[in-house]
Amino acid sequence: MTEDAIDEAAIARAGRILKDGGLVAFPTETVYGLGGDALNPESSKKIYAAKGRPSDNPLIVHVCRWEDVAPIVEEIPKEAEKLAAAFWPGPMTMIFNKSSLVPYETTGGLDTVAVRFPSNKIAAAMIRAGGGYIAAPSANKSGRPSPTEALYCKEDLDGKVEMIIDGGQVGIGLESTIIDLTEEKPTILRPGYITKEMLEKVLGEVDVDRTIIAPNSGIRPKAPGMKYRHYAPQGDLAIVEGSPEHVVSYINEACGKAKAEGKVTGIICTDETRDRYQADYVYSAGTRSDEETVARQLFKILREFDDDGAQVLFSESFAGGGICMAIMNRLMKAAGQKVINADRESAEGGST
Repeated sequence: MTEDAIDEAAIARAGRILKDGGLVAFPTETVYGLGGDALNPESSKKIYAAKGRPSDNPLIVHVCRWEDVAPIVEEIPKEAEKLAAAFWPGPMTMIFNKSSLVPYETTGGLDTVAVRFPSNKIAAAMIRAGGGYIAAPSANKSGRPSPTEALYCKEDLDGKVEMIIDGGQVGIGLESTIIDLTEEKPTILRPGYITKEMLEKVLGEVDVDRTIIAPNSGIRPKAPGMKYRHYAPQGDLAIVEGSPEHVVSYINEACGKAKAEGKVTGIICTDETRDRYQADYVYSAGTRSDEETVARQLFKILREFDDDGAQVLFSESFAGGGICMAIMNRLMKAAGQKVINADRESAEGGST
């Protein structure tokens, strides 16, 4: 199925499943989602069970019309109206104080609700058919890389959901930006395609929750992805930062040592450095001249490492502004916050 050729019969079937309390995996412009009726607490419980997801990790409620937001929130701040006009439908989630219509099973026990209006036409049709309010985290086993193709939904959730809608590869590849509008100042809780710079053009100053690239804390997460390790490949991943020469040298030396120990190695790099690396598997995520290409390929590469049986993994750092904040957020969680400074290692005379 494509956005230009929607299978209406399949959408109608998905709608019936959702209204009956079942689960449907479906494409959005960001990643594939695992959908259930957001207003049915039993459906939300099924989502947590299918993913193996902690029940205090809130779900995002997806809508297909702006006017559907009001019934599920206490009030709509003026900032939300501005953001919706600029970025909805699209890859942005807003957090509001919830109304009594939304069960605590959907919000992870919180009095706030995360709401998104996706731009993908297949998603919009399915949400409409399913009753207008669809709770949907990413359609993967909890902790695994988010799925950017339907085959990865099947890999993780086969037998646990009633239907998977195949809409091809997604366009963005990273989950939506999440902005909290319940605090004194709008605050980014998860970076994404809609960047801090873009948000500030609409709202003025916007805060960034510093835990987005920090180790997990003991706080109850207010948005998906804030607390628990995510996106992790089966191998041991480390991010290597520093000057390009030192990064390439460090990674090659470390991979050489790992291979000598009989371990399968893998590297995430870019088009600019691809030919300089030596490992069992070397994947370019894209080009640094267009880092959206990196965002699009990241989760797919992490999945491919698992298919390859890679055990020791390294990634170049993508630190910077714009979408790089989102890329590094996902990489840091996938690596369990493990970062190596190649410049420091070079100065100290070794890679290990």
